[in-house]
Amino acid sequence: MMPGWTQILIVVVLLVLLFGRGKISDLMGDVAKGIKSFKKGIAEDDTKDEPVKTINHDETAETVEASKSAAQEKSGTS
Repeated sequence: MMPGWTQILIVVVLLVLLFGRGKISDLMGDVAKGIKSFKKGIAEDDTKDEPVKTINHDETAETVEASKSAAQEKSGTS
């Protein structure tokens, strides 16, 4: 059953009386900022062209240790 326009009007009047016009408008402004921020974040994720880093789970501990040793030799640290 759909609410009538009088029921909607009563609910709106009660909300304004309980929260006040200022608080409701502040809340709606915050909701709008959140939506804009969400859309901006989604758009930024789509435009990133960074390569995806993957982890090769087939490497053994020996292979990992060998690559660490080689990296340390290149950098000159022990």
